[in-house]
Amino acid sequence: MGFSVLIVDDSLSMRKLIKKVIELSGFDVEEFLEAANGREALQLLEDHWVDLVLCDIHMPEMDGLELLRRMRQEEVLGRIPVIMISTEGREEVLKEAQELGAKGYVKKPFSPEKIRETMDRVMGEEYARGADR
Repeated sequence: MGFSVLIVDDSLSMRKLIKKVIELSGFDVEEFLEAANGREALQLLEDHWVDLVLCDIHMPEMDGLELLRRMRQEEVLGRIPVIMISTEGREEVLKEAQELGAKGYVKKPFSPEKIRETMDRVMGEEYARGADR
């Protein structure tokens, strides 16, 4: 049984690219959900459980850092691993994302191998600890 993955990015073309790259990487995904910003992501998460969130940092309405903050305030949402996928390279922003609970970071542009490696590491950590699915 595959994973459920939420892709959060304000660019429709980037969401499609990330989805395609994940499919090409061979990562076992049963369901993809998409949101254009953190606000939409939180609305989706009210009704859908996901195993993993892949999230951009810079988005309108609610950015990726605020999404992380809000997810960590909720007991259930706080357990969902988040990987940031962004062009952001400033160390202080990446450190803040990590402090807010991001489990990984992939810099755009990226390869299918980098996405797969990061997803395997993060999901392996989560399920090795016995996280609920």
